[in-house]
Amino acid sequence: MGDSSAVANNKSMADFDEARARFVAYLDASGCSPNTARAYGHDLTHLRSFLVEHSLDWMTLTPARAVDLLIHLRQKPSRRRGLARRPSPATVDGEPASARLSVLTINRILAAVSSFFEWAMITERFGGTNPITRVHDRAAVHVAERHRPLLAGVTSSPPTRSPVRLRQVHRLPRPMADDQVDALVSQLRCRRDLAIVRLMLDGGLRPGEVLGLHLTDIAYGKRRVTIRVRFDHPRGARSKSRVERVVDLHEAATLEAVSAYVMHERPQDTDTPILFMVGGRGPRRHVALSYSALAKLFARACSHAQIRAPWVTPHALRHTHARRGA
Repeated sequence: MGDSSAVANNKSMADFDEARARFVAYLDASGCSPNTARAYGHDLTHLRSFLVEHSLDWMTLTPARAVDLLIHLRQKPSRRRGLARRPSPATVDGEPASARLSVLTINRILAAVSSFFEWAMITERFGGTNPITRVHDRAAVHVAERHRPLLAGVTSSPPTRSPVRLRQVHRLPRPMADDQVDALVSQLRCRRDLAIVRLMLDGGLRPGEVLGLHLTDIAYGKRRVTIRVRFDHPRGARSKSRVERVVDLHEAATLEAVSAYVMHERPQDTDTPILFMVGGRGPRRHVALSYSALAKLFARACSHAQIRAPWVTPHALRHTHARRGA
């Protein structure tokens, strides 16, 4: 009996792994960012661990079990770098409490699971309704149970469906202070990094937008940059928005930094139109810069400037730009 149950569980997990791979392939084909597709695939590993731990088949998941999934995620320790070194004032049975997954992370995982089941329903791999939803009858909640009229269930308004999720605090954006920006700029190692940071700070460009720039997108005479929607970046960088726009650059130092990079540091023996590339003399010097490379150079400069914090990310430069323009 035990052997047959183990075989069934293994088959169920094999079916789930195949469905997850096809779902990620669908996200890639539908035009999602490669990072988004990769993140959804990773988030689904939490669903897999929950299914394995409770010996469940993903094909029989119900809304009641989805609540158990939420509880499972609330108990998962966080593997985020740096959290283990932070002192924790909370204790459990006299021992320091380990850091758990944040509300934002859990809601992102639940959103990924919900999208997975929506895809499985469309492709007829999963029958029934999406288990990561709750159904509410708006007509019934206005009347007490003992006073419910005869036709309480008859209404022109269909029951509403809301996702299973945690209440989340929507925090205000945190711009960087002027002294933090100055410290960051002083620690940038090359002209390329300086040009990237100044474009994001002066133009409010997102990481994907600045990485996807072509040489022809910079209009030096008009002091502006055009943000175009492209899907052919070799490292997967792309604009978050599907709307192209023109951004005016008000700081002369920004265009000077871009020009200095193009003239003196960008590889000249390449035919790619992409603006920002890997530098140096190594074998990857003709490769376009990636998201991870941008995050690493930013984190390195922040560490040297002693301004490293969880909220100090490349996207914080966009918030800083918005504060300066207000």
